[in-house]
Parts: sequence; C-alpha cells; structure tokens
Amino acid sequence: MGDPTHSASVPGTHTFCRPHRTMSQDVSTAGRLDKHQLASAADAIRSQRPIQDFAPELGFEDASGLLRAIADSMRLKLADLTDIEIDEQILEGFPVRLIHRYEVFPIAKESDALVVALSNPFDFQAIDALSAATGQIIQPVVSDPEQVRDLIKRFLGVGAETIDGLLALQKDEDLGELNSLTGQDLEDAEVAQQASVVRLVNEILSEAIEARASDIHIEAQEKGIKIRYRIDGVLQRQPAPPEMNQFRSAIVSRLKIMARLNIAEKRVPQDGRIKIRVKGREVDIRVSIIPMLHGEGIVMRVLDKENLRFSLADIGMPDDVYQRFQKLIRLPHGIILVTGPTGSGKTTTLYSALSEIQDEETKIITTEDPIEYQLEGINQIQVHKKVGLTFAASLRSILRHDPDVVLVGEIRDLETAENATQASLTGHLVFSTLHTNDSAGAFMRLCDMGVEPFLVSSTVEGVMAQRLVRKLCPECREPDLRRQADLPDDFPYEQAKENGTVVYHPVGCSACRGSGYRGRMGLYELLVANDEIRDLATNQAASNEIKKAAVRGGMKTLRQDGWNKVMQGVTSIDEVLRVTKADA
Repeated sequence: MGDPTHSASVPGTHTFCRPHRTMSQDVSTAGRLDKHQLASAADAIRSQRPIQDFAPELGFEDASGLLRAIADSMRLKLADLTDIEIDEQILEGFPVRLIHRYEVFPIAKESDALVVALSNPFDFQAIDALSAATGQIIQPVVSDPEQVRDLIKRFLGVGAETIDGLLALQKDEDLGELNSLTGQDLEDAEVAQQASVVRLVNEILSEAIEARASDIHIEAQEKGIKIRYRIDGVLQRQPAPPEMNQFRSAIVSRLKIMARLNIAEKRVPQDGRIKIRVKGREVDIRVSIIPMLHGEGIVMRVLDKENLRFSLADIGMPDDVYQRFQKLIRLPHGIILVTGPTGSGKTTTLYSALSEIQDEETKIITTEDPIEYQLEGINQIQVHKKVGLTFAASLRSILRHDPDVVLVGEIRDLETAENATQASLTGHLVFSTLHTNDSAGAFMRLCDMGVEPFLVSSTVEGVMAQRLVRKLCPECREPDLRRQADLPDDFPYEQAKENGTVVYHPVGCSACRGSGYRGRMGLYELLVANDEIRDLATNQAASNEIKKAAVRGGMKTLRQDGWNKVMQGVTSIDEVLRVTKADA
C-alpha cells in the first residue's frame, strides 16, 4: 500500500473543494494526524466502517473534522460531494469496472489532470490503476466514502457493476441472443449467466428496500427499460445503465423463477410472491406481471415486516381522534368503516386497530384480498374468487366460527354490505373499508349499493376517512416565506401569525435523496355517529349535510387536520393541497 504519509501535488482551490481549516492543537499539530492516527484511520476505512462511527475514537466530534485532518495529513484537497454537479462527459472512456472495484469517481477535469474522488485515500494502487487505464494524470481528492458510493449510484444506476460484468461475459460466451430465449432454452442459458443475473436482480430489490420503496416498477420501453421506485407515495425514476435493456428478458425470467411463475407464459397476466432476506431481515414481495406493447411489465409491492409496526399511537392520529377511535374499536357490536383511495393507509389503520384489541378473550377473523401481512393471534382468510370464496361467501362462513370481531377487506357489493349489517345486528363488531372521498360519503355509498337506509343508520358507528402525506425532511426543510396572497384561501394564516408559527417547505438533501421529504403520516377525519347523523342517514340526506352535522358534533375535516400538521412543521402546504380539497 505504501507510506501512509504519501502525498500528491495539488493545484489551486476549485469550486468543488472546501478550503482547509486548521484543527485544534490538542488533536494534532496544524490539523494533521500522527502516524498512529493515520494507520488507525486507514484500517477503519479499508474495513468500510462509517467515518462518523470511528471519528470520536481519533478525537474528532464528527466525520467532517476527521476527513479534513486526513486530507491535511496527506496534502490532498477535501471534496464535498453533496449536491455536486458533474459534467457527464468526464465519464466517457472512464472504465466502469474500476469505479466499482476501487469505489472512486471522476468529478472534474483540471488542465492535464483528472480529479478523482476516493473513498479510500490510502489506496495508492487505485491511483496507479486509474492512471494506467485512462492514460491521464490522476489528481486524487479525499471524500466521504458514503458520498462517493451515492455518486456512483446516482450516475451509473442500480446494477451498473453487474451489467458491466455481464457485458464482458457476453463478449466471451456470446450471450447476445438472450432476449430471444424462452422456456427450457433460457434455463439452459442460465448455466452461463445465472450468478450474474441473480446478482443483478438482487441489487434491484435490495436497493429498493434500502430506499424504503413500497413498490418497484420495471417497465418495458421501446428503446430501453425503465425502473421506478414508489417512495413515500410518489414514483421516482431510478438511474440504470442503458445496457440493462440487453438483459431485460433475463431479469423478467429470473423474477418469474423467484415468484414460482411460468417463465414461458408471456401472453396472460401472472401473480406471485417472493420471500427474500436483506441484511438479516425478511421481506415479502408481491409480484404482478402483465404483457404490454413492448414486453412484460412488472410491479412488485414490498412488504417489509421488520419496518412495520401496527400501533394506533404511531400513525399520526391527533390526540382527540385517537381517544375517540379507541372508544369506537371497543364497542360490543356495530360497523366501523375506514375510507380513502388505494394507498391511503387503510390496511395499516385496520391492522393497528385489530392489534390494539386482540387478546386471549377475543376471537378475531378477517377475510382479505390479498392478505398483506400475517397477524399473530388473528385468523385470516384469503379470498379466492375462482372457487367462489368471495367476501360475502367467506363472511357467511365466518359467522359460524363464533367470532367477536370480523374484518372484511372491502365492501364492494350489496351481498357483502347486507352480510356485514346482519353480522353487526347479531352482536359482532365489523371492520371494513369503502372507497369514498370523505367520511360522510360512506352512508350514501352503502345506500347506493341497496342497503336499507334504516339498517345503515342503525349499524354504522363510525367512519374514518384518511389520506397519506409525506413528512418534511428535518435535515433540510426551510421556512416557507410565501405571502398571504400566495397561500390557499382556507389556510389559517391569521392563526399561524398570531401564534408565531413557522411553516416549512421541502428543499432536498442526501438524507432524503433530494426529494425534501422522508416518511409519511396520515391525515384523519373521524365521524362518530350521533342521533342527528343517524336521522339524516335514515332520511338519505346528502353527504354534505351529514358532514356539516358531524362538524357541529366536533369532527375535524381532512383539510383541517392537514393545516394543523403544516403548522406543526411536519408536512408542507403543497402536500396538503395534493391529497385534500377545500371544505365546502
């Protein structure tokens, strides 16, 4: 490896480099590390320990201080790669395999030298290899290893290293006809390329899970393949090497094998499940494959059991809503509905409610399509329409198993709705979901299905409408300085001004992958049926009349809960506008 005090001549200051600052004398003289500190730092970096983990061991408060000291000690510049802009022409002719092998990245061209950020500044062999491969003078700079890895992902995309290896293998073993292989031919071809394709697919899956994606979209395009992750409810395109298109069929076939689907069938939709382990935790993935114009499209729903905790206290309910909902879910009988569009967190709310009331004295049975998560201590039934096991049919059978609480995944038709009302009238507490815009609309929806209004009004005890909004990233959020004239008309500007409330908007940083948001939380509107609401429902009053009555009874609307969370600094005005509409 050479002398750890090895130095390189460095030209003047550049915009991508931070100026040097002298470290305090009690750490090292003139901001430099001694031989023992340098050796310890070199060992830690080689073993890929995060800088911030071992910085305190060497007397530094944070990673940036240690990186500056390493740069000073080695007479190198320190490059901060946060939000750095790079001319992609620099990458032309730069060997991808060496970027991955040594975890380096070219960031600028300086006269006759190529400036390269190193994740390991002690790896002098890397500098020699890069110089030999490019035929250029290499000017190394010290950077945070995590920033270098993020840069590699950002510009080269998921699976770039494996694709590079596959291309090399293709030259040696002629895998160019992989796209035309099907059935047994593809299985035979796997002998030549299985390990690499397995690795590539695993990289796509593990990268999505690490990014907290709820869904993975692999879409066939006329001129390539598009990979998108749904993160915090919003689809984000992921960079991928253009060469990945050559291995599209291999990727699809590998996923079919993992999901135990027919790899030869490309004419009809197929559904399956994959169970994998990522960094010691078990993750379920639901796979849907549909034939499209330019090839098969794949959408995978990620069900990460380790990161999901079903607790009403943790899903963002306001205190008053939480207390009233707690009383509802402990009623001896009746119907409790959760409404909202697909992907609004209805299943999480229902599972959290069941987990709250589940004990040895309560028998709970659910009928779902599909079963998203397996709940300990709760009996779950998977709907199978092909054999006649619908929501309505399973609900009839469930009542013969002496349940106390029943969950019906969704009330979709009159038969299911009537069975649910009869179950509540015979002493059962029934949970279910509906697709309505707000809580008041649930009464009209059930009546429109054909349920008698008096049955709806006498059995529905409460309706929770909800939406999901993205939470602002606490690392980069900034005050929203918009004037009152630029704010929505119903935003409580005067209240915020009177209370000195600071409203924030998203910015974007490395912690949130540039989106400005990290994580999601719910907006809630809980309608608890009272005498006035029951009378209105019996008389088939319009939804807005029921809503007004609920507000008079103390209900806060989705929009109001959204503005409250904006004033708490946890989400933005734009997020509330995205998922709610102004109250009439």
